[in-house]
Amino acid sequence: MRLALVGTGILALVSALFAAPEGVTAEELEWRHAISVIEPPKYAKDFPHFSYVNPDAPKGGDLNLSASGTFDSFNPVLDKGELAAGLAPRLSLVTETLLKPSMDEVDAVYGLLAEAVAFPDDYSFVKFRLRPEAKWADGVPVTPEDVVFSFDKFKELNPLYTNYYRHVLKAEKTGEREITFTFDEKNNRELPVIIGELDIVPKHWWEAKGADGKPRDIAKTTLEPIMGSGPYRIAAFSPGARIRYELRDDYWGKDLNVNIGYDNFRSQTYTYFADLDVEFEAFRSGTVDFWAENSAMRWARAYDFPAVADGRVKREVLDNEYKTSGILMGFIPNMRRDKFKDIRVRKALNYAFDFEDLNRTVFFGQYQRIDSYFYGSELASKGLPDGKELEILQSLKDDVPPEVFSTGYSNPVGGDSAKLRENLRKAIGLLKEAGYELRNGRMVLASTGVPLSFEILLNGPTIEKVALPFADNLRKIGVEVSVRTVDASQYTNRVRSFDYDMIYLGWAQSLNPGNEQSEYWGSKSVDVPGSRNYAGISNPAIDKLVDEIAFVKDRKTLVATVKALDRLLLTGNYVVPSYTMRSSRIAYWDKFGRPEPLPAYGIGFPQIWWAKGAAQ
Repeated sequence: MRLALVGTGILALVSALFAAPEGVTAEELEWRHAISVIEPPKYAKDFPHFSYVNPDAPKGGDLNLSASGTFDSFNPVLDKGELAAGLAPRLSLVTETLLKPSMDEVDAVYGLLAEAVAFPDDYSFVKFRLRPEAKWADGVPVTPEDVVFSFDKFKELNPLYTNYYRHVLKAEKTGEREITFTFDEKNNRELPVIIGELDIVPKHWWEAKGADGKPRDIAKTTLEPIMGSGPYRIAAFSPGARIRYELRDDYWGKDLNVNIGYDNFRSQTYTYFADLDVEFEAFRSGTVDFWAENSAMRWARAYDFPAVADGRVKREVLDNEYKTSGILMGFIPNMRRDKFKDIRVRKALNYAFDFEDLNRTVFFGQYQRIDSYFYGSELASKGLPDGKELEILQSLKDDVPPEVFSTGYSNPVGGDSAKLRENLRKAIGLLKEAGYELRNGRMVLASTGVPLSFEILLNGPTIEKVALPFADNLRKIGVEVSVRTVDASQYTNRVRSFDYDMIYLGWAQSLNPGNEQSEYWGSKSVDVPGSRNYAGISNPAIDKLVDEIAFVKDRKTLVATVKALDRLLLTGNYVVPSYTMRSSRIAYWDKFGRPEPLPAYGIGFPQIWWAKGAAQ
């Protein structure tokens, strides 16, 4: 977040008065080098560097990584096409945000493009002051006009940001290096932080002509290498197959305290693979340097090659990244389809998912069953509601199912044929209550004779080993289920347009939920293409809790409110929860150095790792 410095004397006073909404002058605001929603920032204003980095890390070496599928765009603003690896907003090698997160704090962010941030006690607006030294790769300074342009375009062209920033009325230049974002509500402590997450793109570059002599159009995908202010540039690429980034010697922020010890590789190259097994073989052969494992079977059986035995390939299980998050993953029925509108149908589906059998036969006992939308965090509901959580739910009593107060959520338990038979009997009972019956081995709607059937849409083969047994169990009770795996582009387009019966996806949750909850479960996001309300949830009680979460003023109330939300989501049976492992399984060739210990809340790869043998 950046706040503009103004002139001196009368000019400064006039500018400050003009810049402050609702009559609040800039002199009355506290300019901060860092902000946080939960705990005060750990690092003082002039800290030399984050304590978890190696400030003397050498710069050099080439990092070779892999990606699945393909890419057809370098435009990070759009929710269209397949964005190339390395360009995702907030994680981009080329563009930068106003503020930068710390890896050893839960939610603290520090000045990157912005040197300071300020807001009033009621959080009705936020100001950022840009660093005078911040420059684009062509040497042009980063300006308030760039920030306003970026905000306007992200909000206009990307449905995710349209919803995420729905409470931000406008962004405007209010000083030489100052931008003010005005909100349509007060006391939402999260808004200054999420504005700081905004990636900034160069207005002058996007509004100029491209290499082909034609005007650029930020509303369209492009494979022209974009320009940014970040530490890397796109150096070479083969469309859909490979992209190489090179470290910029002229990067403006390389000596900034928040960047010391970061961005140590001379180049980073992503090679794309259409087949995951081929991609893994590229890692085994040494073509790819690092592998994040997502298959329990592969982790258990596929690392018996010589490089592991002799130590040239290292394997680790690390829990750092999961200490500040909760998660829900599972099979999500699309309630925009009539067949899934009845809660009894959705609940029946869960009885056909035999996690215990999968964990024994496929996952080598490595996973736990998920029973919360905030699984693994203090925000997960347990047992029956009490205390503040109970008070909150009682205030919504007219819109809350009675079982919320009497029955704690639990998943069906399988693991053997007897338990599965009993679970399937319960599923049949629920479907019967919903108006279905078995006719000649098929589950049909009694009133019409229409079979209950649906397709599970997947974006790769990894989940097939989970989806196929699930589908087989449903077929045992007459439900016709097909599993279809499509390429990444088709999957992305179908999910964005809600063109599916059921998908396998999920939501990662921070310890400080906020505005994003509306996009996940809010009624207003049901019909917004590209929103992450994959299930199509529209529930007045959930809407009320989502609105309250953004305004709570203390941690105790936030935790209670989120637990109440979790309980309502679970009771709605909007997802068939699957499984998780609260650790990262990583493997890598022994060619890297890294800080010890790693930061508390991240593994820091590749941001703070470096190449062994690189010159200082």
